[in-house]
Amino acid sequence: MTGAIVLAGCSSTSEPDSPPVDASALAASVTESGVVGHLEQLQSIAESNDGNRAAGTSGYDASVDYVAQTLEDKGFDVQTPEFEFHKFDVNTEALRSGDRDFDVRALSYSPSTGPQGLTARLVPARKDDSPGCEATDYDGLDVTGAIVLVNRGVCPFAAKQQVASERGAAGVIVVNNEDGPMSGGTLGDPDVGKVPTGGVSKADGAALEQAGGDVTLTLDTTTESSTARNVIAQTKTGSTDDVVMVGAHLDSVPDGPGINDNGTGVAATLETAVQLGGSPDVDNAVRFAFWGAEELGLLGSEAYVDSLSEEQRHDIALYLNFDMLGSENAGYLAYDGDNSDNVGEGPGPEGSAGIERTFTEFLQGSGVAADGTDFDGRSDYGPFIEHGIPSGGVFSGADETKTPEQAQKWGGTPGVVYDKNYHSATDTLENVDRAALAKNAAAVAYAVGVYAESLGGPNGVPIGADREKARATE
Repeated sequence: MTGAIVLAGCSSTSEPDSPPVDASALAASVTESGVVGHLEQLQSIAESNDGNRAAGTSGYDASVDYVAQTLEDKGFDVQTPEFEFHKFDVNTEALRSGDRDFDVRALSYSPSTGPQGLTARLVPARKDDSPGCEATDYDGLDVTGAIVLVNRGVCPFAAKQQVASERGAAGVIVVNNEDGPMSGGTLGDPDVGKVPTGGVSKADGAALEQAGGDVTLTLDTTTESSTARNVIAQTKTGSTDDVVMVGAHLDSVPDGPGINDNGTGVAATLETAVQLGGSPDVDNAVRFAFWGAEELGLLGSEAYVDSLSEEQRHDIALYLNFDMLGSENAGYLAYDGDNSDNVGEGPGPEGSAGIERTFTEFLQGSGVAADGTDFDGRSDYGPFIEHGIPSGGVFSGADETKTPEQAQKWGGTPGVVYDKNYHSATDTLENVDRAALAKNAAAVAYAVGVYAESLGGPNGVPIGADREKARATE
């Protein structure tokens, strides 16, 4: 990472120029119209830049400039440090079986087949509880030189293609586990890619399996080094020994403007910063971050956290992450800090349970009974929880399915994904659930206000004590 900025220093930076922050008042000041105003700007930027705001594009650079200028106008110290990443481009995506063409999407950082493509036998992997995640999934199957068809789920795409390649496969096609195309998938790193890997819809996966025989897969791709910028802005007031850090990823996927994913998180975070101001009367400094290249594998947040010294990481009291707040078939979800749901990756670092309660109790007060959602590593909290930093946030759901019980609680359609526009050209302002966005944006501001004033939280949740406990065990 070049030009990394920490924005940390003495215990107090300057005198506040406003009354003491009240969390409820801050939440009320972050209105739907204010948040939507930022979304309109982000959509306009995408429309003027090939329909997207992906890292490494003019649309992303314009998004950085908009966010940075908005923060500077409100008196924040703002930096836009660069970091290096690998830019992935696709020249051709094609898949043919017999006389039929299928819609296939290259997973980011997929090795190239070359323009001539790859023709080979199609071999479906076993459909078990962890499809294609273990070498034994291919026992009894001849996959040498074949293109493997494997279902999405449980383990990362990179693991699926690595296991298949180690068993001799020449290529991999991942079948989506929901209706719609496989958009925005990534192998995470160009060094991880072993064989050309693409994705198809659930329906096309079934049709391919039924047809069998040879298929021709063409994923003509290139990967080259590039740079992108994060936006980091900190209040001029408050203790810099106990920084409240708040983040949202600023980039979209190349396939669309990224208004729910993640314009909504950006807009709610940005409007909270606007209403808070650069020199609020707070006990703890607030540091806002707008991350680049999240869609390529959390690259901006990883570069930032890796650039910090151990002491600088310890100065971050907690991290709040906001990624998708207005899904069309919205859920109301808070990261499961205490692992009370007993699903997936386990609890967050010490202190995360208190953050979860802050969100769930606020939403309960607005008439919403939130569910938990796993720290599954799909957003920018990942690098923070790896270093034991308490984390949390709210989330309206992506490509998971809303249950009948959730539809009864929140409305919407059961048996349908939270956001059918996820990672697509239809991820526009028109398809944002504004009521969900308004509730979640208020929750963003409330949590920022709470922790800017006290790490004890609204009900004496001991974030500070938990931090010291976490430090002692590192």
